[in-house]
Amino acid sequence: MSENAAIAIDALSNAGMKPGSNWAMRMRRVARRQPLGVLAIVILGVLSVCALFAPVISGGADPLSMNATQVMRPPSAAHVMGTDDLGRDVFSRILYGARISLWVGFISVGISIGVGAPAGMISAYAGKWVDFGIQRIVDAMFAFPTIILALAIVSVLGAGIIQVTVAVGIVGIPRIARVARASTLGVMAQPYLEATTAMGASTPRVVFLHILPNILAPLIVLGTAGFGVAILAEASLSFLGVGTPAPQPSWGTMLSGGAQQYVRNAPYLAIFPGLAISFAVFGFNMLGDSLRDILDPRLRGS
Repeated sequence: MSENAAIAIDALSNAGMKPGSNWAMRMRRVARRQPLGVLAIVILGVLSVCALFAPVISGGADPLSMNATQVMRPPSAAHVMGTDDLGRDVFSRILYGARISLWVGFISVGISIGVGAPAGMISAYAGKWVDFGIQRIVDAMFAFPTIILALAIVSVLGAGIIQVTVAVGIVGIPRIARVARASTLGVMAQPYLEATTAMGASTPRVVFLHILPNILAPLIVLGTAGFGVAILAEASLSFLGVGTPAPQPSWGTMLSGGAQQYVRNAPYLAIFPGLAISFAVFGFNMLGDSLRDILDPRLRGS
């Protein structure tokens, strides 16, 4: 260790600080300014742990195992969230249902960004008839309500987790494409991009080294919020019977069937899956809002 480094560390120690405390101070400042963002991270962290360690947390309970002697049992020590009309443990089904929701969210958002972002950038950069054609397709997709368009796609592809994931991903493409196009047009109006183009930079270099890095912030925010939309869309399709097929423990499937028939006698069948969906969507939406406040220079404050 050099003499200057030793002097710097001694100075930090005398001041009651540790090397690297600047990073910790920034994190505390962000936590104070974005308490809902911290709450969202906690909620999503708990959700991720439940999904990853579902077999351990559920105590080895099989979410598909039926027991005729344990039908419609209220919450108790043996069954924390009770059992459904087929004697299946509700708690284990919610834990395993988190896996399906997160999987659908990740893949569908990946499809939306993977297709929508390039389409938006190409539309803005190419212009003319290319821009006109892509935007008319986007307008046509926007003309249909989200759930109606997802239902139409699922009816063509068929029921199943893969089909639902693809349908939810396709539904999110126009939103990503529209934001990517608007962000790209804003970047293209900057003087540094005009200078780069004037210096003879190739189109791939301009797109991937100058445009894409500068539009990542809104795409990250929109993609994070898209997780909540994807989870809600999957639950809606499963509730309607065209999503995740039974007996897979999807949250939307749990809200249909027995939860509808026995809502008066066993309200917990609807309450617990509904709370799971609400917390997951709330967490992703709040995380998206917090990321927007952090990444948008106009909202950072002083």
